[in-house]
Amino acid sequence: MICGLKEMRSAAILLCQPHHQGNMSFAGKYEFESDENYDDFVKKIGLSSDKIEMGRNCKTVTEVVQNGNDFTWTQHYPGGRTMTNSFTIDKESDMETMSGKKFKAIVKMEDGKIVAEFPNYRHTAEISGGKLVEISTTSGIVYKRTSKRIA
Repeated sequence: MICGLKEMRSAAILLCQPHHQGNMSFAGKYEFESDENYDDFVKKIGLSSDKIEMGRNCKTVTEVVQNGNDFTWTQHYPGGRTMTNSFTIDKESDMETMSGKKFKAIVKMEDGKIVAEFPNYRHTAEISGGKLVEISTTSGIVYKRTSKRIA
């Protein structure tokens, strides 16, 4: 099948359009389902033993509110504790680590994944098969957390 010149020009224009970062929707509520390498990872990043124990198999609910490239990412922990990071893709934002340490980061979008460089680990998040898959990496240790969509 041969395209007409008009269709080819339209296709070429589409290919040259800037990539819209916020086209992947992360919005929703996700409940912890499973994880891999939790203990090795949290020990390596220096989490205290009481926080390690508290976080093990914790039914955390992650709530993501997304408006284009603006995100509010909230972790709801059992017992009522919450932690929220708000950020805009490609803009410096004030963030907080699992242990409560404050820092500044520029959160990026790479191949549909949210990518943040925390002080001692790299964190990515993506939607895969309707689930929120988060991967944190430090010194060769890969921690993977999967959460199922509940809303």
